[in-house]
Amino acid sequence: GRSSTWWSEPRFRRRPSVSTPAQLPLEQTNVLHLAPGLRTLQSQGAVHRVRTAEGEEAWLVTAHAWVRQLLDDDRLGRSNPDPQAAAKDSGSALLSGLLGDFATDHARLRALLEPHFAPERMRALRPYVEKLTGQLLDGLAGQEPPVDLRQALALSLPIQVMCEWLGVPQEDKDKFGGWTQDAANVGDPARSEQGLGELFGYCRRLVADKRRNPGDDVISRICATEGIDDNEVLGLTALLLFGGYETTVARLGTCVSLLLANPDQWQALLDDPSLVPGAVEETLRMSMPNPHNGGIPRYALTDFEIDGVLVRTGELVLLNIIAANHDETAFTDADRVDVTRDTTDSLVFGHGAYHCVGATLARMQLQVVIGQLVARFPALRLAVGVEELSLRHNTLIGGLVHLPVTW
Repeated sequence: GRSSTWWSEPRFRRRPSVSTPAQLPLEQTNVLHLAPGLRTLQSQGAVHRVRTAEGEEAWLVTAHAWVRQLLDDDRLGRSNPDPQAAAKDSGSALLSGLLGDFATDHARLRALLEPHFAPERMRALRPYVEKLTGQLLDGLAGQEPPVDLRQALALSLPIQVMCEWLGVPQEDKDKFGGWTQDAANVGDPARSEQGLGELFGYCRRLVADKRRNPGDDVISRICATEGIDDNEVLGLTALLLFGGYETTVARLGTCVSLLLANPDQWQALLDDPSLVPGAVEETLRMSMPNPHNGGIPRYALTDFEIDGVLVRTGELVLLNIIAANHDETAFTDADRVDVTRDTTDSLVFGHGAYHCVGATLARMQLQVVIGQLVARFPALRLAVGVEELSLRHNTLIGGLVHLPVTW
């Protein structure tokens, strides 16, 4: 709900006096730290006029309290009330392509998805994740270091987990792994469109097969849901494949690299493995797989104010979760990794009605991976300096290009 004190104070309808909007993306000088320009903007206030990489003007919200509120505010929507006037934003375009009709019926989308992420479903899946992680780490142990952990583990685990959980034949994992990467390509719209097309085409065939031969898997269970049509099943399947794969690959890389770049925190896990879940939450709070440093795209559905700044109907508002999770007013010494930190207020998975429905699946995979890495590779460390790590800029989700490790 809205804090009444924010809305009872006198309103000053002003627009920022900055003559030139900040140009996104802001330079990310260190892949594990907040972009300096983002920190500068944050120190100047809660909301800022920016220009997106596509050249459109937008509002960038960087304050934790405001990002948290606006994530769950019905005055913002996923699509522009006037589609013809919508600011061009590659993230919005891709999301619209994946969500389809669900873009305007979020409650129905959640209701259809949530049962499949229930705790008992995740508990049933966990032994598979543990076994698969163990096998991948067996392969890692057999290699001569240094080894690229992204290639050896992060790229393989989430796609195989998604196959098992959704009911996708394992022999197809390499195909749609490539399609989701293409779909997320922000530098090449034609490639993104082709990737989405391939993904949807595959999912259409998969759904038809599940209708004929249902199994004990998510797609079969969604197909069996009363009142759902094939196009909806298709959209949900593509959304789950995309959302569950690319994001987890990126998070695995940055969470592990944050721990290895802070040896005292890695040592804390060696001394007390029960800290692993907390380490997952803390590195998720801090992780920056996205080099575009814009934010979650929303459109103003009415005129309203953000921290005294008037936002007009139809304007693009970017909710920057990365900046919010590094806000010193919410997290003391926010740039420091502390695996014992209380991360209750982290917005990494969103907030309220828009809290990520797949958070439990992502957390579980990260806990298994970090737990097994600590147990089996206690001497694990980065094989290069942090300054040699780089982010993938051609994809919506980002993540590290490589993660060289040694032990």
